[in-house]
Amino acid sequence: MTVIDTPGYAPATTTGWTQACRLDYLTPGRGVAVLLRGGRQAALFLLPGGVLYAVGNIDPFGRAAVMSRGIVGDRGGVPVVASPLLKQAFSLVDGRCLDDDSAALPVYAVRVDDGLVSISNKPVGDTASDG
Repeated sequence: MTVIDTPGYAPATTTGWTQACRLDYLTPGRGVAVLLRGGRQAALFLLPGGVLYAVGNIDPFGRAAVMSRGIVGDRGGVPVVASPLLKQAFSLVDGRCLDDDSAALPVYAVRVDDGLVSISNKPVGDTASDG
C-alpha cells in the first residue's frame, strides 16, 4: 500500500508535516510508503504494540524505494525492518544498519492528531532550511 494522499485530508497541513493516513488504516507489522513534501519518501510502520516508526523508504544498498515492503521484526530487543532486497536489518529507532556500519536510513518523527498520522517532512536531526 502506498499512501500519497488520503481523500478528504490535506496532504500537507503545515510546512513541517505531511498527513499520511488515518491510524486505523494501518495494519500492524506492515509498512506503507508516504511521499513527503519536497519529494522525499518515508516508510511508515505500525508495530503490533501500537508504536509508530518512520524511516527513509530508499534502500541504501539497492537504491530502490522498497523499505516499506520490508519485514518488520526485532533483533536483540531493537525493532527493525529488513530490506526486501538484500535483507539487511535497519533499526526503526535510529536508522542504523545492524549488518553494515557504513549505511543508515533517515528517521522521521511521527505524530497522531485526532486519529490522523503525520510524518515530519525532514529527517530527525536535519536542520537545513526548506530552501
